[in-house]
Amino acid sequence: MAVGELLLSAFFQVIFDRLAPHGELLNFVRQLGGGVDSELKKWENTLTMIKAVLSDAEEKQLTDQAVKIWLDSLRDLAYDVEDILDVFATRALEHKLIAEHDHEASTSKVQRLLPVAFFRCFNRYTVKFNHSMRSSVKDITGRLEELCKQRIELGLQLTPGGASSNTAAQRRPPSSSVPTERTVFGRHQDKAKILEMVSANSPSGHANIAVIPIVGMGGIGKTTLAREVYNDKEVETFKFDIKAWVCVSEDFDVLSISRAILESITYSSCDLKALNEVQVQLKKAVDGKKIFLVLDDVWNEDYGLWEDLKAPLMGAAPNSKIVVTTRHSHVASTMEPTQQYNLRCLSDEDCWSLFMMHAFVSRDLTAQQISDLFRDKVVGKCRGLPLAAKALGGLLRSKRHDAWDEILNNKILDLPRQKWHSRSVKFELSLSSFSPEEMFFLLWYFPQRL
Repeated sequence: MAVGELLLSAFFQVIFDRLAPHGELLNFVRQLGGGVDSELKKWENTLTMIKAVLSDAEEKQLTDQAVKIWLDSLRDLAYDVEDILDVFATRALEHKLIAEHDHEASTSKVQRLLPVAFFRCFNRYTVKFNHSMRSSVKDITGRLEELCKQRIELGLQLTPGGASSNTAAQRRPPSSSVPTERTVFGRHQDKAKILEMVSANSPSGHANIAVIPIVGMGGIGKTTLAREVYNDKEVETFKFDIKAWVCVSEDFDVLSISRAILESITYSSCDLKALNEVQVQLKKAVDGKKIFLVLDDVWNEDYGLWEDLKAPLMGAAPNSKIVVTTRHSHVASTMEPTQQYNLRCLSDEDCWSLFMMHAFVSRDLTAQQISDLFRDKVVGKCRGLPLAAKALGGLLRSKRHDAWDEILNNKILDLPRQKWHSRSVKFELSLSSFSPEEMFFLLWYFPQRL
């Protein structure tokens, strides 16, 4: 997959994730009425069709100027889609905070912090906002449909399997606890914090087994961080009787996951077919034992399924821990965590170091021979995402050095740093990242900037 296709596809996937059927954003949009949620569903369907021809477009744009213009227009439209979703996400947060305020006692800390007029002011522009956003949404729908039509006129061909490539299970192979990176950059503090949470005693009144979700966007390094914690020597001092790693992915099948946990614990194959038989054996294996379990790449939002899965684990010894990696805060909240950890993007320096590790293996070129301009181009395209730095480094590693600038100058890769990072702050952090007082300040200061 070419790097332009890789990064634009990843950009699309962020949009798909935000349009999840039961996500907080779409739930808020449904309340607006006016068919806005139906329009957003059209976006998802149309983007899926467009995504299926990206590979062909990436190849043809090198010789066909019309295709290059089409890709540039698609990139610009993707930014506009993200901007609108950002506004919806911010308004959804405002709506939630206002609802919470209505239930606050008159002596609450939050109400003392800001005047009641602060909350009433939102009602003044609600109608205007709804009308404006419906108009903007319809405009985006029209532009998307036009690009979808143009893809046929340009003769762009469907990539085999491309139309269905937006599911998590197809995007990503299963993970394991075995380290894949020689060095992990920029995660020392994150790792220390997770280790602290793993070692902490569970609060009184809680179950014996505590859930620790690591939440962050795709490609930000959740699995890598979980793997670093899982393999850290300090974990041995926490005296866990059992350690297990299971990659869950999109299909949250209780029987399959229960069997995978049992096999990871016992290091032997399980041929049992019935859920009851598997969970009885799993319960026997963990009862009275202090366990440390990692469930990687979880997408399940069904509380009932989570309850079914954890049932045989409830007999574990006190201070047992389950570390969960997920892209969505609402998935994490389904598991009733005592605390959630929101993973941030890497710094430019750490992104550059990661890129260097993958791009310069077995090369004689040194860092001193690389211009600052080239470095800025690389970190600008990585946007703080370890996966992007690794993918870009792997791509350029196989190319001649004199061809690197040509690849990096491809406009389809342009993702403005300032715009991207402002988005990351607005929609990737969980609401629980800030106190109510901090969120009120942000909403007071930033609405006019959206």
